[in-house]
Amino acid sequence: MKKPLLLLDIGNTHTHLGLANAQRVIRQDGMETRAWENPVRAHKIIRKFLGDGKPVGVALCSVVPSVTSAVLPYLQRHWDLEAVVLTDKTATGIGINYPSPETIGPDRLANSIAAKHHYGSPVVVVDFGTAVTFDVVDRKGDYVGGIIAPGLSVMTDYLHEKTALLPRIRIRDEKAIIGRNTEQAMLIGAVQGYRGLVRELILQLRKKMGVRKLPVLATGGYAALMAKGLPEITGVNPLLTLEGLRLMWHTKNGAGRAQNSRRLHRKTPAS
Repeated sequence: MKKPLLLLDIGNTHTHLGLANAQRVIRQDGMETRAWENPVRAHKIIRKFLGDGKPVGVALCSVVPSVTSAVLPYLQRHWDLEAVVLTDKTATGIGINYPSPETIGPDRLANSIAAKHHYGSPVVVVDFGTAVTFDVVDRKGDYVGGIIAPGLSVMTDYLHEKTALLPRIRIRDEKAIIGRNTEQAMLIGAVQGYRGLVRELILQLRKKMGVRKLPVLATGGYAALMAKGLPEITGVNPLLTLEGLRLMWHTKNGAGRAQNSRRLHRKTPAS
């Protein structure tokens, strides 16, 4: 594919931008989602990100319907492109076995599509973002549901905001298990504690799904940090959502079979 594919992952606060070829996501950046409210500003950002030329197509997922309504006509007007929008009705590469499929976040579907493509099924995605979310694809290759827990920064920010003496901390690795000061104690509770939470939930998922080995792919802002102390996590891919959008677009457009680059997503062994 000579022209790149434009990928848009529209979140409540940020929109993640990606460019992809037939094999992988080759470039990524971000912008504030509120920038879409100003068409001139948004166009300058997208134009700068794309560089010269026009994309071959656009694939997007969005959790902000009002922004989606602004982005789709923008793509038509400036690029003469009709975006492939990921929803429960347009998802490819996985089945959906869920009571209310329209309530599944499209970013979670994108993650699941990418995880299944690269690791087969069953497979679990753990997204370490504002919330820690687990998404489960069963043996049949169907998205069947997930788990949601508060995120690392949510917990530590809450402690700071609701107590007089606990400081706001920067999340980072902490190998100690007994805190020798307040900040260290909070880091142990956050990082080591969340590793324990993730480990236990993975164990329970293995039991429920009746498997000894369960591929677990981590994504999100704290994925690499958390994976260091969790051998249960098979791989880390911070671009998983964009990868899922790339795969969906290629499937729908018959642009060749995307290559399975599983080795590119393997986790670096913890030291």
